[in-house]
Amino acid sequence: MPGTDRYDIECLRGEFTDAGMMADLDRMAGLFTDQGIWRIPEANVEFTSRAEIRAGLERLRTVWEFMVQTIHPGTVEVNGDQATGRTYVHEFGRFRDGTSHTNYAIYHDRYERTGAGWKFAERTYEILYTDDTPLPGRAAARFGAAT
Repeated sequence: MPGTDRYDIECLRGEFTDAGMMADLDRMAGLFTDQGIWRIPEANVEFTSRAEIRAGLERLRTVWEFMVQTIHPGTVEVNGDQATGRTYVHEFGRFRDGTSHTNYAIYHDRYERTGAGWKFAERTYEILYTDDTPLPGRAAARFGAAT
């Protein structure tokens, strides 16, 4: 069973990135428990419920022209219906004001098994490295278009 749990948690983490990349804000917020917490301390961001996460995602979406996130699996430790883990992240994009941002980070996670499967109980984004050098390229039309 622990192998199945780890697989399900890996799928949850992948869904989070996919929902973000596809701007599917309802799906992204739905990956958290009702009282789930999402923190990005370096950006002074803390959302403390699924409803706050959904509203916060809508606000964050207005500041990004585009954003690309790549994740790499880290650890997962399952203890019954609770689990902890880490995900390693490379993220870059351009803000609507024309400035750029690249970072390498770690998501520190707590997961909870629910009737609907594994959900995030808490995600904390620890940025390890940032670079605000302007990106030389341009976003494809798909990323710049409103959805």
